[in-house]
Amino acid sequence: MKKIKITQVKSSIKRHNRQKKTLKALGLKGRHDSVIKPDNKATRGMVNAVSHLVKIEEV
Repeated sequence: MKKIKITQVKSSIKRHNRQKKTLKALGLKGRHDSVIKPDNKATRGMVNAVSHLVKIEEV
């Protein structure tokens, strides 16, 4: 199964609560924090919601 590496590149300070909860659900705790998640529709949907705060790489 494909996996993607998600890295938070911008801070969640002064962001809407929904975006903060999405980052937390992805497992991101702060800037420059990275996680590896399976590449599926649920993960892609969460990434699209906070696409301006994260960077995505295929692993």
